[in-house]
Amino acid sequence: MAEHRATVRAAAKEFGVSKSTVHKDLHDRLPRLNRALYLQVRAVLDENRAERHLRGGEATRKKYRGA
Repeated sequence: MAEHRATVRAAAKEFGVSKSTVHKDLHDRLPRLNRALYLQVRAVLDENRAERHLRGGEATRKKYRGA
């Protein structure tokens, strides 16, 4: 996630697991395994959360425009 700035949904799809599994691994397990990587991933998660409403609006716009 840190390298590609991916979303939780994209990471789940890539690894073939649920979003819940990705979220649990990133929040519960990663800090114990690699604190530095966790901080990088956390920054990506925070950025994605801040932009989430913009992506949702764009998806809705495309849906109703037929694009």
